[in-house]
Amino acid sequence: MGKNLKWHKVLDDTNELPEGRVMSVTAEHQGICLTHFEGKFSALDNKCPHQGGPLGEGSIENGLLRCPWHGWDYHPCTGIAPGFDDGVDTFLTKEENGAVYVGIEQEAEHETTISDVMAETMVNWGVNRVFGMVGHSNLGFADALRRQEEKGNLKFFGIRHEGAAAFAASAYGKLTGKPAACFAIAGPGSTNMFTGLWDAKVDRAPILALTGQVATQVVGTGNFQEVDLVKAFSTVAEFNHRAQNNSKHSELMALAVKHAILNRDVSHLTFPDEVQELPAPENSAAGTPEGRMTPMQISPPKESLDKAIDMFKASKKPVIIVGHGARFHMDAIIAFAESINAPVMTTFKGKGQIPDNHPLGCGVLGRSGTPIASWFMNESDLLCVFGASFSNHTGITDHKPTIQVDFDPLALSKFHKIDAPVWGEISVTVGLFREAISGKVETEDRRPEVAKRWAIWKSEKAKRLLDDHGAGVSSIAVFEAMNKLAPENAVVCADVGNNAYSLGRYFECKKHTFLMSGYLGSIGFGFPAAMGAWAAVGDSRAVIAVAGDGGFCQYLAEITTAVKYNMPIKLILLNNSELGKISKEQRAGEFDVWATDLHNPNFADYANSCGALGIRVETKDALEEGMKKVFAHDGPAMLEVIADVSLI
Repeated sequence: MGKNLKWHKVLDDTNELPEGRVMSVTAEHQGICLTHFEGKFSALDNKCPHQGGPLGEGSIENGLLRCPWHGWDYHPCTGIAPGFDDGVDTFLTKEENGAVYVGIEQEAEHETTISDVMAETMVNWGVNRVFGMVGHSNLGFADALRRQEEKGNLKFFGIRHEGAAAFAASAYGKLTGKPAACFAIAGPGSTNMFTGLWDAKVDRAPILALTGQVATQVVGTGNFQEVDLVKAFSTVAEFNHRAQNNSKHSELMALAVKHAILNRDVSHLTFPDEVQELPAPENSAAGTPEGRMTPMQISPPKESLDKAIDMFKASKKPVIIVGHGARFHMDAIIAFAESINAPVMTTFKGKGQIPDNHPLGCGVLGRSGTPIASWFMNESDLLCVFGASFSNHTGITDHKPTIQVDFDPLALSKFHKIDAPVWGEISVTVGLFREAISGKVETEDRRPEVAKRWAIWKSEKAKRLLDDHGAGVSSIAVFEAMNKLAPENAVVCADVGNNAYSLGRYFECKKHTFLMSGYLGSIGFGFPAAMGAWAAVGDSRAVIAVAGDGGFCQYLAEITTAVKYNMPIKLILLNNSELGKISKEQRAGEFDVWATDLHNPNFADYANSCGALGIRVETKDALEEGMKKVFAHDGPAMLEVIADVSLI
């Protein structure tokens, strides 16, 4: 032993390890098999040299320490394998005041690894939120993430299922426009992320997937948890590469993040086990985005701009439809709408991008919407559509003169001919529209009609609020209570199902932001998305998840994650013991209702058992009081509402 020996207490009381027994302990990062044999405490390297078996989980048989993995024998004090020339290293021990100490050489300073360079590059590019699970095939990269977290450069959230990690990162990208990372081990950990990655891909949210991988030499041999992840991710990831020992490591990470941001898509990097802990090549340095990103304020071509302007000048009753793609440009769009008296409606994914109490706000258009929005669309003489995809769910008519503005030229005229497809960054284009037609159009002021239509709809809602079949609380009652009590700037994360349709139809937004699984429509999105939203906004805004019993059960263990990190997420859970939307579809298709009934626990009790607040209400009269308590709670909380599946 050298002069840099450092003593570590590994056993507080010698009585804790009886004669003839062994146990695993650690001293700094050194794993040790502590033995008590023939009255002596000895310390051996805990790792068997053959397969790495933990000797401290073995046993002393016939005077020899037997490896628990493959039965190799070693002397419990010397570490020598009788009859063979191999063995395990030993360490000095001493007993003081009834405790056992082991002497270990002081560790050398950490040497920068390939993982360190790539993790630092990722952080430099702004990816500072990671959701994932640490495991045997990603430990080297996980250790690099730990060092970044200790420096205060990122926050890691350990989740209970990798699918929830991908949904959380997807929601983060939808809310901020910046990528978060999801992180998993090889094989099943990585494949568990697919649904959330597809959700991000089809909704154009930037996301970074980081996966561990078995050693390169066994890829393709059927090794334990071996899946060719580059091949597996080829359908979902727009950027998809394996880190190798001779890769340009900082450049590889920089390109992954750059592709995710600019293409609003999925980037995937996988890290073979043997690469993660390799020392970084000499003169390796983490990359930064300086000089690597172009401004995206693209002006539209003059021809399409002029066509759109001419259409505005000829219009008397234009309306504006905004989709999720316009979410970062709403100040400019609303100012433009006010200048031309144009009612504004949103797609379901765009819900909340203009407050419902704005004089020109018409709510949501389509199946999850209000009759206000559809009425104004049908009464218009011009549609101007910003950042929307023309899905069937939204139902934007193709029978009206239409201007479509989008940053993606492939999104323009995707499903049918558009009179004026305009390719350009939305804020720039809106500014050019306003400059060109300000004071040069004579449009009708639709504000009085907007107010009238809202009054008609609110009268109808008041009638529906009286409905009561004695089978639980109606959805409209739940969302009317939320209208009164939800913080006006909350981020609301909607799951899939009837609860989402009712939310779109009945909840009146103020300064709220809404997140949902749009094109993929994946059940289970709501609660993991709320975790991603909270990771983005922290305690600066309330975060509310709205889910049905079917959706919440997909990732219900994640409530323990919310408790662990003190995420003050409020879950409004509509429990009707049924996959109600599927039952509705079966009836609409003239099928028998089958296999949609659910057997549920008491979800409020479950929440309480996890350390959150759970409140269960079964009548409309108890609804508001329960909701007040949930919203006022300092920490994660659930309001379980026993709901009537027929009153949606």
